[in-house]
Amino acid sequence: MGAESADGFARSFAQAWLAQDAAALGALFAEDADFLSLTGGWAEGRGAIERILKAEWKGAFAKARLVTGRAKLRPIGPGAAVAHQRFVLSGIRNVDGTDAGRIATVLIAMLVRQASGWVAVSAQFTTEGG
Repeated sequence: MGAESADGFARSFAQAWLAQDAAALGALFAEDADFLSLTGGWAEGRGAIERILKAEWKGAFAKARLVTGRAKLRPIGPGAAVAHQRFVLSGIRNVDGTDAGRIATVLIAMLVRQASGWVAVSAQFTTEGG
């Protein structure tokens, strides 16, 4: 099930990401959505998105936390919007287990309203400025 509102998409994304709930996060995407992850992984389709996130949560992001920053929603027509959400990500671990520090990230998602709610048809979750 998608987000109840376009405004609520980023909040739903953050909640699912923090819970490491791949199914809940996958439900925020259209079945044929495209996604670029924090590690630069490219996923096509909801199943691939869920798999790439599960893999990332087993590695550097196993204990990571997101803190929500500024958001902007740009409606682009009836039933469509672009969401921009900034986060600060902490708790990242280097390969040797040491703390990798905090990074600024941004989620940019092209949203459409479907019967199941607001879902992303394309999204990028990446480091800010990179």
